[in-house]
Amino acid sequence: MLNTYLEEDKVSAVYHAYLFGAEAHEGQTRMTGEPYIYHPIAVARILAEMRMDEKTLIAAILHDVIEDTETHKEQVASLFGQEVAEIVDGLTKLNHIHFDNKLEAKAESFRKMILAMVKDIRVILIKLADRLHNMRTLGIMRPEKARRIAAETLEVYAPIANRLGMNVLRHELEDLGFKAYYPMRYRVLKESVLKTRGNRKAIVQKIQDALKNRLLHEGLECQVLGREKHLYSIYQKMQTKQLPFSEVYDVYAFRVVVNSVDSCYRALGAVHALYKPIPGKFKDYIAIPKVNGYQSLHTILFSPFGVPIEVQLRTKDMHRVAENGIAAHWGYKEGENNGGVIAQAKAREWLKGLLDLQQNAGNSIEFLENVKVDLFPDEVYVFSPKGQIMELPRGATIVDFAYAVHTDIGNSCIAAKMDQQYIPLNTQLKNGQTIEIITAPGANPNPSWLNFVFTAKARSNIRIILKNLHQDESVALGTRLLNKCLSNLNMSVQDLSQSRIQKVIEDYNLKTFDELLNQVGLGNRIPQLVVRHLLPDQSDALDKSRKEKGLSLDIMGTEGMVVHYGRCCHPIPGDAIVGYISSGRGIVIHTKSCKNAKDTRKKTHKWIDVEWSDDITAEFSVSLRVVVEHRKGVLATIASAIADSEANIEHVVTAEREDHFSSLDFILAVRNRTHLADIMRNLRALDMVATLTRL
Repeated sequence: MLNTYLEEDKVSAVYHAYLFGAEAHEGQTRMTGEPYIYHPIAVARILAEMRMDEKTLIAAILHDVIEDTETHKEQVASLFGQEVAEIVDGLTKLNHIHFDNKLEAKAESFRKMILAMVKDIRVILIKLADRLHNMRTLGIMRPEKARRIAAETLEVYAPIANRLGMNVLRHELEDLGFKAYYPMRYRVLKESVLKTRGNRKAIVQKIQDALKNRLLHEGLECQVLGREKHLYSIYQKMQTKQLPFSEVYDVYAFRVVVNSVDSCYRALGAVHALYKPIPGKFKDYIAIPKVNGYQSLHTILFSPFGVPIEVQLRTKDMHRVAENGIAAHWGYKEGENNGGVIAQAKAREWLKGLLDLQQNAGNSIEFLENVKVDLFPDEVYVFSPKGQIMELPRGATIVDFAYAVHTDIGNSCIAAKMDQQYIPLNTQLKNGQTIEIITAPGANPNPSWLNFVFTAKARSNIRIILKNLHQDESVALGTRLLNKCLSNLNMSVQDLSQSRIQKVIEDYNLKTFDELLNQVGLGNRIPQLVVRHLLPDQSDALDKSRKEKGLSLDIMGTEGMVVHYGRCCHPIPGDAIVGYISSGRGIVIHTKSCKNAKDTRKKTHKWIDVEWSDDITAEFSVSLRVVVEHRKGVLATIASAIADSEANIEHVVTAEREDHFSSLDFILAVRNRTHLADIMRNLRALDMVATLTRL
């Protein structure tokens, strides 16, 4: 096989690697009982069928020697070169490092492999071939282990193969994974396909002949292939679209392979003249390639047999890329395989994104989950205001688009326009839309974005910014809380001695004073107890001064994510309030009359006295219940009165009541009690308002 595309000296180098690998694995066997070297040879054969270069084949044969034998990386480098050694090392699991659990070990090994893959894409190509051969021999495994490996294959490795455009390998991975994970479903579906296939042969042949004759009549040299649907793709379509097998399998699929891009479009016209196209079912992946570099024209036609026909039209070069994706790049000389170059460029772009993900991920498990989120096959194409095409996974929102343009654009995004119209940031993207992002200096991500963003890049970057903001805010609040305690002794944090601070940091097993302030601000440590630890000889003075002066913290409304306002009572400036130190959240503000506050006041060490600052500019949520008569346009009238009072409606819920009355529950954004009183006065002046209550 190698002699058909590799020079003689390169074939000799591969054979030398085989001899070395066979000697290194001498005495080792697989669970099947065969010599272990059979596995690396099978992996190399899979890659040779893709016409991979000799260094890839050598690395494939040696991919387990560092992990499973006494061979060292340096030895591989001296015999086969540093390039091969780096590839083999990238494939080696982290067996010599201790991890707390199997999931962490698997995630860290995956992270290492991805980093090696960023340096050399051949790492993942060998890993995919390795996984394919393991899946082919999975029957020897215990059922529970086979299911675990199958799940990992379907969740991670098959999507990676898809992202790299390696469809032949992906389909086999999916079908083998499906067979191992759902053996009963696989068997039933396979039997159904075999029963139905006999009835389809005659129709497939007639359509195939009709397509070929029409294209030859138009002077187009072509190859027409009937395409068999894969079992896993049939199963997925049945699951996602809730369709019976008969409807999914009732689509006849064909590939038309021609010599040039121009011939693709001419062939499209010919098949549309032969059979009527179904409106809205045409996709041009030649002008706009898929995210994995895949290029073809897709169309669905009405056939004379009463069933739809799916036709894919592509060049020979596109067909090679559609089959092997990025691996198609290695089999042909530079300049001869444009499709392979596109696939490689797309892969490099994706790998750069993975590198950003791993740098931003908190740990290996989070990185693995982010990669899983990012491996969606369907994509949507939108345009920037300058006409640049942006590819995002289907389900992506405006915020995902902003982060796809640039991380700084996403972080400072405040609004967006879609086709010149302002739209909410959680709007999902659709093909062909033009998106304009509006930014503001100093703006930061909103925590609510995490509820709707779709891409891993957006999610990881939002978490980083929020984590840093949260830490800054909690350190600032922790400083204020300690200063309030120390003020009873006419001291501040700055007056504390460094030696005493260092002693307390060591006692709490922390690294810096900021860590301690952060824990105080988050409510994980009680400020009074920390001050007692900082000043153990001042305990009596602290108790005495606290009784005399009290401890009251000013609330300004700008503390950020470390000060929360109870949803049970919605406190606003002007209300008498108390603060509850909540572990991990910071301070939760309640009104003094709140039932929840009264119920938990027994935990005296958790409560602190707070009061509103004199210079508050923020707005606060408050809940109102308005009972109104049934009238046409009553909600619009109430909303207009609220707007005239310079307040925003954050949420509204309507409920029917008897005797021709309705209850409207509003959550409004107000400045203070005076502002709320003005709103309530304006609402009571409306003749349709029966009662008005602050909840």
